[in-house]
Amino acid sequence: MSGPTTYGPEVYRGPQRIRQGVTLTLVFGAVLATGAATGSIGGHRAAYDGRPGAYGRRAAGSRPAAEPASASGTGLDTAEIARAIDDGRVGPQAAAQLVSRSGDRWSAFYTAQQYEGFQQELNGTYTGVGLWVRRAPDGVVSVSRVQSASPAERAGLRVGDLLTAIDGHPVTGLPVTEVVARLRGVDPADPDDPQDAPAPRPGSTVRLALQRAGRSWTVSLRRAVLPADAVTVTQPEAGVTDIAVDSFVHGVGGQVRAALDHGDHRDGVLLDLRGNSGGLVTEAVATASAFLDGGLVATYDVHGTEHSLYAARGPADTMTPLVVLVDGGTMSAAELLTGALQDRGRAVVVGSRTFGKGSVQMPSTLPDGSAAELTVGHYRTPTGRAVDGVGIRPDVTVGGGQDARAEGEAVLSGLDTGP
Repeated sequence: MSGPTTYGPEVYRGPQRIRQGVTLTLVFGAVLATGAATGSIGGHRAAYDGRPGAYGRRAAGSRPAAEPASASGTGLDTAEIARAIDDGRVGPQAAAQLVSRSGDRWSAFYTAQQYEGFQQELNGTYTGVGLWVRRAPDGVVSVSRVQSASPAERAGLRVGDLLTAIDGHPVTGLPVTEVVARLRGVDPADPDDPQDAPAPRPGSTVRLALQRAGRSWTVSLRRAVLPADAVTVTQPEAGVTDIAVDSFVHGVGGQVRAALDHGDHRDGVLLDLRGNSGGLVTEAVATASAFLDGGLVATYDVHGTEHSLYAARGPADTMTPLVVLVDGGTMSAAELLTGALQDRGRAVVVGSRTFGKGSVQMPSTLPDGSAAELTVGHYRTPTGRAVDGVGIRPDVTVGGGQDARAEGEAVLSGLDTGP
């Protein structure tokens, strides 16, 4: 993906996973220490982080229905690892080592403190200072957005400010994932000891070195619990509503439906999923239900047993012209939603090929609250298309240097608005 990479609010996420349970959850995030991503449709009390994963405890007594080969084709069998954890045969350190040896790029281990932070973010909040950041191709890190009423806004930070160091650590040239980790108060973990990375805490202090128009200065900010602001609704022109969804946290489906109920979108809706790396599958399905009156949204398998997700029956906006904007940062639950709207003929998809995270992970928790995320299967779109490693191909491709939103608006203007 060309051009600058943007993450926020101080949350970088990677792909998701799928799991069966009381509440289906497709969780996302990228590992702070390595920048690798993971995710799943999770279930029983599952949560997501600003790192990878959905966390929760499996239903009591549940066991894999089959014994799959290693998820990656090499290394240890993830089903056997899950059994060892569930049977209490391994502790946190051993579980972390087993996950590392599994050979599966999407499996991951998380400490209890990390899990606590993930639950917070699934509830639509995060601990940070209210900054979105991006890294230009030359490695320069800048502020792309400042959250209203946040510590960063109160300190006078502005869009375009250059971020040069965090707590004395230079950030120019660093992976954005590492910059975000330091902003949030989670130092990159020692890959040989994943339990040394604590969760970010409200009230902790971070010192930023910044530049603006040739002036350099430092500022100390106290982290706070802030709303994630996952949905942004704007009206670029009369009759068109732009709904940008950054992630699928609690309440997003209702917010999208409210935007449809109260906005002026007689000429169409732009659903912007660019950079959306996933979240709760229940919220992705609820968003699909705002545009689809029932019907299949996706199928997924857990150890070879297939399950289905359906849009709710009832009032839905099935007629308004709809364009979905996607890019290489559109992942997991966002790909699931995109594939459903595309396969069902409800939307025209505009942008570039999506990330391609369609593998399914299931969390196994340990007595201390830590968790291991292990791959168990994959999900498919309503027509049976696989997503993992392939992504969603847009109906209208937008090349590098082109304005995806402008192209989306042009496509929208050409769609039939009905009588």
